[in-house]
Amino acid sequence: MTTDQDTYSDIRPYKDTEVAAVLDGLLHNDELVGALSHYKFPKLYQWLPSLTKSMVRIGMARQFGDIETVRDFQSIVAGLMKKMIGRSTDKITCSGIESLEQDGAYLFISNHRDIAMDPAFVNWMLYHREMQTVRIAIGDNLLSKDYVSDLMRLNKSFIVKRSAKAPREMMKALTHLSAYIDHSIVSDEASIWIAQREGRAKNGDDKTDAALLKMLYMSGRKKYQFSEIGQRLKIVPVSISYEFDPCDKNKAKELAIKAAGGTYEKSEFEDIKSITDGITGNKGNVHVHFGDVINSNIEDPAQLAAYIDQKIHSNYKLHDSNLIAANQLEGISDAKQHEFSQRFEGLSDEQREIAVAMYAKPYFNQQKATS
Repeated sequence: MTTDQDTYSDIRPYKDTEVAAVLDGLLHNDELVGALSHYKFPKLYQWLPSLTKSMVRIGMARQFGDIETVRDFQSIVAGLMKKMIGRSTDKITCSGIESLEQDGAYLFISNHRDIAMDPAFVNWMLYHREMQTVRIAIGDNLLSKDYVSDLMRLNKSFIVKRSAKAPREMMKALTHLSAYIDHSIVSDEASIWIAQREGRAKNGDDKTDAALLKMLYMSGRKKYQFSEIGQRLKIVPVSISYEFDPCDKNKAKELAIKAAGGTYEKSEFEDIKSITDGITGNKGNVHVHFGDVINSNIEDPAQLAAYIDQKIHSNYKLHDSNLIAANQLEGISDAKQHEFSQRFEGLSDEQREIAVAMYAKPYFNQQKATS
């Protein structure tokens, strides 16, 4: 139960004072230890599960011993990110961040291609510029396991309660979320990352949901006009572009089923697999662009959504993969073109067409945004 002193305890990230107890719980979570044992030592775990789990638990305790604060935990995450970037990217670049205030608190609204890596790359850029890392919005549909929720909240994630279904319950949850985001930026002076819409843009078409902007305003209706929301929350549109999407083939298969009139049923652990594939898969070149704070006095949520889209599309860094897919081949080597076409081996003609369109869409969105 929440208290007046901790109104947002049900959704907020963990505080430094809670870190030790959460880590102790994780250390004694047999399901987590088993999952890590299976991942790190699959053959040994098959034959000697108890011994393997004991070894993994000792390793966890050794690493946890250096963690006393959320920042300590994020330093561990930064070390893992460095290894991941070295293994799964060719180059990672950034632009626009120099226009942000070093100690500013912002609401970063970004396009959404990857469940874990979108906010992770935003954090990576902020971390290396010695700016505060963001509080990350994450849907409770991804937190089916308590230990996953604990790990996410240690990494400054806060919970978006998408499981609420009854209208009154949904309204209460959304107002609570809206108030938390406003409180974070205005009172705590802590930055927030949130995707421009629920779910990834699996077809490559980055569109902001006006309902998101309405939610952000719910707690502020009696305080200020909607036209002031960009300045009050310091909204910054962020464009994240991947040369290659590790989940592109799976997305194309799902979209092909839906295009044919079928119903796509997620497997039990599909979201977790998408997270793992997104983290470990080859991403080629990655670019993150931070736009300017929105100062325009736009009075309508749909118009503001269109404005954010225009900024995200125009600032999107196009890679060779986007240009090849859009048939803009001038200056692109045959080897690059061959590498791109090889990605879709094993897909049907319909699936391949969807996958190529997924990469082409940012090019056509940018042409429209800058025309």
